[in-house]
Amino acid sequence: QVQLVESGGGLVQAGGSLKLSCTASGIASNYTLETMRWYRRAPGKQRDWVADISRGGSTNYVDSVKGRFTISRDNAKKGVYLQMDSLKPEDTAVYYCNADTYYKGSPFVNYFGQGTQVTVSS
Repeated sequence: QVQLVESGGGLVQAGGSLKLSCTASGIASNYTLETMRWYRRAPGKQRDWVADISRGGSTNYVDSVKGRFTISRDNAKKGVYLQMDSLKPEDTAVYYCNADTYYKGSPFVNYFGQGTQVTVSS
């Protein structure tokens, strides 16, 4: 079965940086990884979209992280990354990796990872 495993979370002071990684496994050889995303859930709030990157490398960001976060991917390693700079306390959340898989003629299938905690102290 498909699994997305995140790593790289932790505790950092405001203004610091962290890089999150996510690797996909269990994908059948005839399936492709399409758009990959990062979401986050802050304490007491719903899970919100943060950024996404297409298979070809086109990116989108929520306004609150533009200029501070950078999403990237390595198709050969089935990985997606989130470089987070100039972190703020309001970035504190559990960060989730998300990905679409696709096989020609079939619907996209979407997966979430288990999440990694990011805590930014003031």
